[in-house]
Amino acid sequence: MEDTKMEDSSNQREMSHEEMPETHSKGGLITMPFIIANESFEKVASYGLVPNMIMYLIKDYHMGVAKGTNILFFWQAATNFTPILGAFVADSYLGRFLTIGLGSICSLLGMILLWFTAMVPQSKPPPCDLMTQTCSSPTSAQMTLLFFSFVLISLGAGGVRPCSLAFGADQLDRRDNPKNVRVLESFFGWYYASAAISVLIALTGIVYIQDQFGYRVGFGVPAILMLLSALVFFLASPFYLKQQASKSLLTGFVQVIIVAYKNRNLTFPLPNSTASYHHKRDSNVVAPTDKLRFLNKACIIKNPEQDIALDGSAANPWSLCTVEQVEELKALIKVLPLWSTGIIMSINLSQNSFPVLQASSMDRHLTKKFQIPAGSYGMFNIISLALWVIFYDRAILPMASKIKGKPVRIGVKLRMGIGLFLTCIAMVVSAIVENARRKEAIRSGFQNNPTAVVKMSAMWLVPQFCLNGFAEAFTAIGQTEFFYSELPKSMSSIAAALFGLGLAVANVLASVVVSIIDDITSKGGKESWVSSNINKGRIDNYYWVLAILSFINLFYYFLCAWAYGPTGRQATKVKSIAG
Repeated sequence: MEDTKMEDSSNQREMSHEEMPETHSKGGLITMPFIIANESFEKVASYGLVPNMIMYLIKDYHMGVAKGTNILFFWQAATNFTPILGAFVADSYLGRFLTIGLGSICSLLGMILLWFTAMVPQSKPPPCDLMTQTCSSPTSAQMTLLFFSFVLISLGAGGVRPCSLAFGADQLDRRDNPKNVRVLESFFGWYYASAAISVLIALTGIVYIQDQFGYRVGFGVPAILMLLSALVFFLASPFYLKQQASKSLLTGFVQVIIVAYKNRNLTFPLPNSTASYHHKRDSNVVAPTDKLRFLNKACIIKNPEQDIALDGSAANPWSLCTVEQVEELKALIKVLPLWSTGIIMSINLSQNSFPVLQASSMDRHLTKKFQIPAGSYGMFNIISLALWVIFYDRAILPMASKIKGKPVRIGVKLRMGIGLFLTCIAMVVSAIVENARRKEAIRSGFQNNPTAVVKMSAMWLVPQFCLNGFAEAFTAIGQTEFFYSELPKSMSSIAAALFGLGLAVANVLASVVVSIIDDITSKGGKESWVSSNINKGRIDNYYWVLAILSFINLFYYFLCAWAYGPTGRQATKVKSIAG
């Protein structure tokens, strides 16, 4: 309806650009099923490979637990870091459509290679000799094939994940639409709900297929899903609004820093002297802002005849930058402190191993014949996230708007703060539950038997997973919406990739925290808090450390939120009221 109104009104006006009617006729809600289906299939396929991969490496490639874990750690780190590369490539060179398309193809090829290792016996070591109890190590060629499949899957994720959200927002973002904010907020929520459901299907359905039918079928199904992901995405190509890449943002950032340093001795022009700053033709931004003022020297025109080319561009971009370049770098620097506040929450969310150990030592039976697998309790995190998004979007906001008589929404900074508070509470609950479990194990005489099952239901672990799910729903969605609304539209893929970068940094820092605690608590021959025997260790104290770090991080967030000031929307609202 909104697109139709826009087309009707635009037909009544004279248009200065012939492509305007075509631009407004593309995009819209019709493209949403294809974009969301593309990333949903990719997530089901890629996330479904992770849980049982350690068993595949141990049993089929004869690796030790430590080596296999390290390989998977680096694979996940690469998968979380490549979206930053994909975001820069999309915004600077290929555009989001091509980046998503190439990413889908890379993921498909990687999964086909991985399926190939399961189907062809020569692609991995022969089975162990039961008579001699010896196992052959994989050859260099076999390891190269395996690693190459991992690399392709990581590169594919780097192309799809940072661009899919921004590409979807491109189809809906109509800044002249008064309902634009609500449309985008609803899209962000539903996007994350579909992503959460995809991960839930991966952690249950794909893992179940691998357990029941083996890796030949278990790796083949993700490959088929990735094929569907690519086909669905390219099928809707005629309907997409495809924005072209403008320039190399990374190069632009480096240019601003270098030119600002080279011009550090220049004096600033007089106030309101816009002619002294270099900007794009027909740009609304003709002078830089006063924040991070030292960067403004990168766009000061020293000699118009030498600095400016005939077409109005900089004669040497390494000697003169545009106001837009300077403001883009400022925008990125400005959001980094608030971005860093989400890392601690991501560390808490990455605690997967210890809950599995806890669940395996607790009563997991729902009935006499059925028990929940120890590795599947993470699904409660996903379920709570998805349910909260649906409840928030379809019940809380409409009800609050009806009561107030006007549209109601919770600000992004408030939502991020609520999420960080909830992850603090989740760690406190985790520590209390583990303390109770450990006491019950010792009381039952299981201190030296970590595999023994205590008389305590594993459902006591569910509250901590639900709290972390709610925390992720508030902070992850809030941060993504914050980045997308605060950064220039030309940087929207980078905005989507920032949260993924936080996950990658959190993966590295989480291993650092565990290593430090292990080194400190095991000195003098003492049992480490993170011992493999969880009944002798003190995982509850480890959770308390994370809880303390989370509370410190919460105060750090308050400081960053205060220093940031009002968001773009709030600032615009203040200006309109003042006017």
